[in-house]
Amino acid sequence: MSSHPHLVHEPTLPWTEITQGARVSYRRKQLGAAAKGQKLGCSLMELAPGKHAFPLHFHLANEEAYFILSGTGRLRLGDTSLPVKAGDYVALPIGPTGAHQLVNDGTETLRYLAFSTMVEPDVMVYPDSKKVCVTAGSAPGGDKAARTLYTVLPFSAEVDYWSGEER
Repeated sequence: MSSHPHLVHEPTLPWTEITQGARVSYRRKQLGAAAKGQKLGCSLMELAPGKHAFPLHFHLANEEAYFILSGTGRLRLGDTSLPVKAGDYVALPIGPTGAHQLVNDGTETLRYLAFSTMVEPDVMVYPDSKKVCVTAGSAPGGDKAARTLYTVLPFSAEVDYWSGEER
């Protein structure tokens, strides 16, 4: 245990393991949250071969970045697909050109650091599945209990601005 609340020793932190369907499977240690970071998030991520952590998405408020520690992968970035390997750092800017998804296409575990500004409210757009996620009260990756708004909707859920405002 650290003697200061803003200092954590990564090996002492527990992994959170997420599996969804056949393609999503990752392990995560939220380093930034454990060190009580406020404006910058950082997670240690591990992807098994053939897996990814998140669908292709981009943010309208938060910028992200990846630093590859070990393994290899394929990064979908905007309309491009790029190979990544240990030592690579990639900036994931706000907006459609920063749409990203990292897939482990190698034979060993892909380990990387995922950084994010912790801006809220945020809107995430998922181009492949044509949906949008809106979150407020806590940035994505932040304290879920502090959220005042969290909703995921298909683009088809759009209504007219004045819908329901008859009175």
